[in-house]
Amino acid sequence: MRPLLSLRSVSFSYNGSSPILEEIDFELNEGERIGLIGPNGCGKTTFLQLCVGLLRPIKGKVFFKGRPVSSEEDLWELRKNIGFVFQNPDDQLFSPTVLEDVAFGPLNLGMKKDEAIKRAKETLKLVGLEGFEDRLTHKLSGGEKRLVSIATVLSMRPKAMLLDEPSTGLDPETRKRLIDLLNRLDMALLIVSHDWDFVVRTTDRYFTIEDHKIVEIKREVLHQHLHYHPAGDIPHEHLYEDLNKSNKTS
Repeated sequence: MRPLLSLRSVSFSYNGSSPILEEIDFELNEGERIGLIGPNGCGKTTFLQLCVGLLRPIKGKVFFKGRPVSSEEDLWELRKNIGFVFQNPDDQLFSPTVLEDVAFGPLNLGMKKDEAIKRAKETLKLVGLEGFEDRLTHKLSGGEKRLVSIATVLSMRPKAMLLDEPSTGLDPETRKRLIDLLNRLDMALLIVSHDWDFVVRTTDRYFTIEDHKIVEIKREVLHQHLHYHPAGDIPHEHLYEDLNKSNKTS
């Protein structure tokens, strides 16, 4: 089976500076759930932007379903199927109302207006925001904006979704709602976060960036690692039973 998304020998630097990422090899298969953790500045967001073509590698290739992403047509096909949720929802939301924001993607795919509105309403119900259609986007809370930004991606029915620090700034209730939502979705996920507890509850393979390369972290040694936590960069342990729970629980 061909990977849905793959990077082969990808390297990247900004304006000829020292490489942020070097010789990256990575695959995301259909239905797979991957978490990527690491400190600020290690290249996590850069990696996601390379995956969806917002940045272009200085070396190597990005592939979608085994086909190199080279032309504008290839890039359109990639972005239609691999949705990207920005770290800051305000970077994703630009329409006056919630319904307009969520319907924009389906309209851009060529759906008729009434079909796009129906799709948008279905998606808002999925993320728990039924009845928010006429709300002004700029007046929403931070957590509501986060859910709407995810809805703008889900309304396009992608095969995978990439999320950049999705739990940042969320109150406990909205954080739990987001975990529940992600665990109900039948699609591949790639989640970048410093919030380890969030990652372990939503994904089942774990990676980090070390020395400019993607490195897999084995589940059985997670408790031995100093990792990143909402309370700060402090060492801590998860209960053994928590580490062995299914990623479908929260």
